[in-house]
Amino acid sequence: MADTPSRPDAAPDAHRYLPIAEHGLIGNLRSVALVGTDGTIDWYCSPSFDSPSVFASVLDAERGGCFELAATEGARTKQFYFPDTNVLITRFYTEDGVGEVQDFMPVARDPGNPGEAERHRLIRRVLCVRGTLPFRARVAPRFAYGTDPHTVRLVGGAALFESAERSLALTATVPLETEGQDVRAEFKLAEGESAVFALDRVGGAITPRRCAHAEAEEEFAATVAYWRRWLAASRYRGRWREMVHRSALTLKLLTYAPTGAIVAAPTTSLPERIGGERNWDYRYVWVRDAAFCVYALLRLGFTGEAEAFMRFLTRHISPGDGGAGGPLQIMYGIDGRTELPERELDHLEGHRGSAPVRVGNAAADQLQLDIYGALVDSVYLYDKWAQPISSGQWDDVCALVDWVCGHWDQPDEGVWETRGGRRNFLYSRLMCWVAVERAIRLANRRGLPADLPRWRQCRDTIYRRIMDRGWSERRRAFVQYEDGDVLDAAVLMMPMAKFIAPTDPKWLSTLDALTEDLVSDSLVYRYDPRSSPDGLHGDEGTFSICSFWYVEALTRAGRLDEARLAFEKMLTYANHLGLYAEEIGRTGEQQGNFPQAFTHLSLISAAYNLDRALG
Repeated sequence: MADTPSRPDAAPDAHRYLPIAEHGLIGNLRSVALVGTDGTIDWYCSPSFDSPSVFASVLDAERGGCFELAATEGARTKQFYFPDTNVLITRFYTEDGVGEVQDFMPVARDPGNPGEAERHRLIRRVLCVRGTLPFRARVAPRFAYGTDPHTVRLVGGAALFESAERSLALTATVPLETEGQDVRAEFKLAEGESAVFALDRVGGAITPRRCAHAEAEEEFAATVAYWRRWLAASRYRGRWREMVHRSALTLKLLTYAPTGAIVAAPTTSLPERIGGERNWDYRYVWVRDAAFCVYALLRLGFTGEAEAFMRFLTRHISPGDGGAGGPLQIMYGIDGRTELPERELDHLEGHRGSAPVRVGNAAADQLQLDIYGALVDSVYLYDKWAQPISSGQWDDVCALVDWVCGHWDQPDEGVWETRGGRRNFLYSRLMCWVAVERAIRLANRRGLPADLPRWRQCRDTIYRRIMDRGWSERRRAFVQYEDGDVLDAAVLMMPMAKFIAPTDPKWLSTLDALTEDLVSDSLVYRYDPRSSPDGLHGDEGTFSICSFWYVEALTRAGRLDEARLAFEKMLTYANHLGLYAEEIGRTGEQQGNFPQAFTHLSLISAAYNLDRALG
């Protein structure tokens, strides 16, 4: 239990920011907030994941805006989740007492009631557990990523923050006072006393509503009950239940209830390397990531989320005719929109000076052929483990597979979304094979109509192409792109996709080569940018999904002792709450957007399969 990193106003840049890992996550299946271990909300978009930010001090300590709430005296802190929930507790320890802040966002119990579903309430309940503690609060919203000015006024004990596009109301059980554009409160609590702050989106029919102690208690109990009821449906009873269930709860937080969309991460521009340019907006639906999430959630028994995502696909993603650019985009907005223009926010300095800060994502226009395999595989598994797909959904699958049969043999940007030009990536070929192979399986099992002769011929042609041109005799390994010698951790998916036997000599040789070149103490780099330029400057950390893929590859190869050690080591790199960003830096720090769906879904898959192999 260490002292919380401080944020003195005049300190060097690095000390004005908590590390990425020093945060917890709360949410209401529409948006989320990041809460620092010092009690500050550093990131919050309202009313949805991809809305402009209200608090973004994680991206700019001065201009981003924040919601501070902490003991006024120097305190040690500890942060943890209320068991089996997404209710976050930040506890403050001082010489004079112990207090805690309970942070949560109630999940709409009546989505059909606009007043209930659109309020988007964020509740912060402060309790004094022992002794006497003084607290301070400062609420400093900065609307639209800090570009939209606002006014603040006190109305009937509530603070009303109003901007051109968005308005929020802050109610509290302690006196509030304005200070410029912000609101402050200072108060002291004795043992057993509490204070409540509630931040609501307001406007139109949604008016400010006080959150009294009794209502906060009721909302707390209802939120705890919601999460425990949801988690109770999990079928996982293995060795790593706590970490698997935390990952499941995190994936659930990344779902957008109104449409069934699943975002890749709830943040934008958290750097893959401090001071670097690898800063991207992940608050969208990557077809690949969401499809893999469906696999992980189905494994645990959460069929409702899989069904909701299938509805999202049916309603918002139509294969269309599809030219050479593909019938699908690689990503969509949480409402199914296709336009995600990328721009840079030059007025924000970025996390610890890591500019640029980007919103939108130009990768939406890339060609990434692997998404078809991920998507068809998720449909196949949904049909197998949840419920049979409809005739309309089968028609969509046929359209996708027919397109893949006609277009798989072309270069693309690949799974890692490189910006250094298109190549004939092996992983893209592999997942095109998966798309066709799973569709054949589904047609055979259900007796569904399909052009099976064409599909089989295409499947076999892709197989031969991978075996002939994706294998390097010099490296004795399958490689990143055809006729090359560069290694890529994405090929770890080959046995998991059932393309090759996990004990095939060629695969075991590949596994050894990857271990030698890309693995560092069980952590896995996705590739070496110096050997395979990706159009961007700087190095990156190990890629956490690849580390969990490595565990699965070892497991399937029968190297169970190695697999278990690698898995257990990887678990130690989680933050204090069991959360992961996208990457792990050279000194063990979390890097990239946080938390990352890809990482958590691969943890679930690795745990499930390793458990099963260990018996």
